[in-house]
Amino acid sequence: MNPDYEKYKALNLDGGPIGLAEEDGEPWFCTPVGAEIIGWDNGIHYCFLPEFGEMVFCVNAETCCDQLVYPIAETFRDFLRLILAVGCTNPLQQIVWWDRKQFEDFIRDPEEAAYAASPEVTAVLRAMEAGLELTPMDDPFGYVKGLQTDFSYERIPFSNEYYDTLGLERPDGTEPEENGFAFEAAAFTVPTEG
Repeated sequence: MNPDYEKYKALNLDGGPIGLAEEDGEPWFCTPVGAEIIGWDNGIHYCFLPEFGEMVFCVNAETCCDQLVYPIAETFRDFLRLILAVGCTNPLQQIVWWDRKQFEDFIRDPEEAAYAASPEVTAVLRAMEAGLELTPMDDPFGYVKGLQTDFSYERIPFSNEYYDTLGLERPDGTEPEENGFAFEAAAFTVPTEG
C-alpha cells in the first residue's frame, strides 16, 4: 500500500471539494484492469495501477484527447502537491489536451479562482498541507505535461470490454461474443404463377 495515500486517508478529510470524493462508483469500460480507485470527481476517477507503482492516473471516458487514461503524477505525494498548487483536480485532468496558455487562462478565470478560494476547498487544502507537510508544486503544467509526453500509453492494461467498446482489435486475439443472439438461416419459397 502507498504510505502517503495511507497518511492522507488517516486525515479523514472530505476530498469532495478538491475532486477526490470517496464514492462507491462503478468503474467504466476504460478503467484499467487492476485499478485501485482513490477518488472521484463527477465520474472522472483517479487510481493507482499495480504495474506502475505509486504513479497516479486519471480515467476520463469523456476526454477531448486520444487517451482515456493518462498519468497525472509520479507519486501520490506529487499528486497532492499539484492539487495544492491549483486548488483541485479539475485543471489537472485537462492538461492532457491543453497548452500552457489554456491552463493559465483557466486558473485565472474568476469563477475557477473563486472556487479554489472557497472555505470548503481551502479547509481541505490547509489540512493536507499541515497534516502531510506538503508544499505546492512550482510548475504544475510543466510537471504534468512532461510526464504525459514521455509516457508509454500502450503499457496500460485494459479489459476486452475496452477494446470492444472502442471497436479495436483485442490484443489477446480473441473475438467478442455476439451479444447472445443466434440467427438461423431461413429459406424462402417464391410462389410461381401457374
